[in-house]
Amino acid sequence: MARVLFDGVVQGVGFRPFIYRAAVDHGLAGYVRNLGAKGVEVVVEGSGDEIRSFINTVEEGPPLSEVRELKVEWGSPRGFEGFSISGSSEDGSGSGVVPPDTAICSDCLMDIHGEGRFSGYWATSCVNCGPRFCVLRKMPYDRENTSMSSFELCSDCKDDYNDPGDRRYHAQTIACAECGPSHYRVPGCSEEPIKSVAEDILDGDIVAVKGAGGTHLVCLAREKEVRVLRDRLDRESQPFAVMAPDIESVGRFARLSDVEREVLSSNRRPIVLLEKKRPFKLAGNLSPQLHTIGVMLPYSGTHQLLFNWVDRPVVMTSGNMPGRPMHIKNDEILSMLGDVADSFLLHDREIVNRCDDSVLRMHGDKKRFIRRSRGFVPESIELPVSSSSVLGLGPMLDNTVAVGFEGDCVVSQYIGDLDNPDVFSYYRDSIERLLDITGLGFPETIVRDLHPQYKSSVYAEEIGDPVKVQHHHAHIASVMGEHSLRRVIGIAVDGAGYGEDGSVWGGEVLYSELDGYEKVGGLSSSLMPGGDLAAVYPSRMVAGILYPDDGLRGVLEGLWFKGGEKEIDILLRQLEQDVNVFRTSSAGRFLDAVSALLGVCYKRGYEGEPAMKLEALASRGDALDIDIPFKESEGGLFVDSRRLLRRIIGLKDRAPNRDVAATAQTALARGLTEIALMKAREYGVDAIAVSGGVSYNEMFMKEVGRLVDESPFDFFVNEKLPPGDGGVSYGQVVVGSALSGDGD
Repeated sequence: MARVLFDGVVQGVGFRPFIYRAAVDHGLAGYVRNLGAKGVEVVVEGSGDEIRSFINTVEEGPPLSEVRELKVEWGSPRGFEGFSISGSSEDGSGSGVVPPDTAICSDCLMDIHGEGRFSGYWATSCVNCGPRFCVLRKMPYDRENTSMSSFELCSDCKDDYNDPGDRRYHAQTIACAECGPSHYRVPGCSEEPIKSVAEDILDGDIVAVKGAGGTHLVCLAREKEVRVLRDRLDRESQPFAVMAPDIESVGRFARLSDVEREVLSSNRRPIVLLEKKRPFKLAGNLSPQLHTIGVMLPYSGTHQLLFNWVDRPVVMTSGNMPGRPMHIKNDEILSMLGDVADSFLLHDREIVNRCDDSVLRMHGDKKRFIRRSRGFVPESIELPVSSSSVLGLGPMLDNTVAVGFEGDCVVSQYIGDLDNPDVFSYYRDSIERLLDITGLGFPETIVRDLHPQYKSSVYAEEIGDPVKVQHHHAHIASVMGEHSLRRVIGIAVDGAGYGEDGSVWGGEVLYSELDGYEKVGGLSSSLMPGGDLAAVYPSRMVAGILYPDDGLRGVLEGLWFKGGEKEIDILLRQLEQDVNVFRTSSAGRFLDAVSALLGVCYKRGYEGEPAMKLEALASRGDALDIDIPFKESEGGLFVDSRRLLRRIIGLKDRAPNRDVAATAQTALARGLTEIALMKAREYGVDAIAVSGGVSYNEMFMKEVGRLVDESPFDFFVNEKLPPGDGGVSYGQVVVGSALSGDGD
């Protein structure tokens, strides 16, 4: 007799049916059962050779599984007759992982387009596809612990569920039109609600479509419909993603590499940022002044059926008012989106865990997450240090939370900006859900950002005695954790993070270990008149960086200010008198200033807009070679931001703006990288790590990568998590684990 314990992604992936078939094929008796957070237990009896052959057969698991640990215990026979799937056990502690939601598989797609009882049924799924995380209340992953518990199986579905030869054998989300969730259209009623809303879309209407993990607003990707949607949402220029019917149609309006094609078509189905083709054949106001467009392919039965009638790309954007989380309850969808959508496609299955679409872009053949959510959460990521439970509460913006335990970390879905009360409520719920799903109680260690006024920091102080981790150390630690690094020189580049000295950091070179860091250089500090106002109106950053240079007024008079000359007078007086003026070393704010100088963006309408539009302009340009000005201080070696900006201004009269934009990005990258390489030699470190929101910028990262590749040092970036604030919670857990862990 052998008792085999599997841990990893082993629930919700057809693991028990897979084990059952393998055991029967090998003539073994015994059972398989879920152990809740502990994984899956298999007990088999038979000949030693057959048991060993069975273990070899099953050690890698079925397609959606990931076996991370397998333990075999040998014992005496217990006299089992036959092999069975037993009920789940809920005893014991430990960590279990459920797989993410996945796109409808090709077999189920054939079913919904076929003639059987699944024909035209939107919620068709099997053990190889469909919702998992978004319907799960707690572990173990059994139907009674999901929102599918409200739907009693019909006799046909029961037969499939109990048939070991069927791919829906023990599929927890099995359902058909007879017994499963139902769609309906608002207003009115329709026997074919999907066809009805498809006709609405073709007529030019905006439709709210409730899916498995959230709600989308859908309309044709034409100028008129996009303009109406922007007006109703009050989203003047923030880019909208589109969903294309198939991969072939994507190639008509966007450039597609083989890797991008593969990622788009994978069962995770993220939004991928693709380079627009010129001329761009969709509406120009989908992503104004950007060189990329976010694209995804249909991933649910609803989407596939919708494209039976809509034969072209459509806008598919999150169904929420700006700043709020996606609406997921039917009454809330109707009330909150009533002035936005003309009609609604709703269903009666509860969304337990809201989950936005994941967004990524490719840098060469490497994925760079912008948002890691649907299709990837709640997959765990390994930690370099094992410790007891650690909860990372994340930053203020683009928040995620993370739980670390026994060498693994589960990072939540995208939550959002915590300054909105609804998002903060969602944040607290997400923490509870994450602790439930991982099977952990109250964490032994809580980690928060150093900023004392972040909502996440205040909450941390309410629930415990948290460890404080500096924002940019967490960024670099996230790279170190992903790649199991112990010592690096880190380049942390973003818009803002609370520094040890109380100023706004964001262009830092750090000597970093897992449990601590030292600032050794970066971008020199500049003034930030008006604080956050300078982030919204980047012309103010031009003034802050250049002050008190001669000729500053002349530079400012060439820029746009809402209040004209009067505002310039007030701004200069504010700088002279040091009234509401902060200090910042932010690389993001530096690039914003360049964006304003070149007339690209004078007012930020969404996070990252000035720098994103600058990158779009630079994508058509060629970088010029300029000297990088440095200055030394007690804290290390720094790129002189004022002199660098002056040199960029000097290029405006002798080079096109696109080349100046490219030069600014590569010069900033070169300056920070040269400091990092110098410090790596000084500290005897062999690795350079880069993280932070500015590392979304492909041109910036190519220059950093080129310089490091030409050096004897290794180059590391985030690959499993966003380099932006969505990865900070994981970095917090890495540091917290190092401070409280076993040191292995």
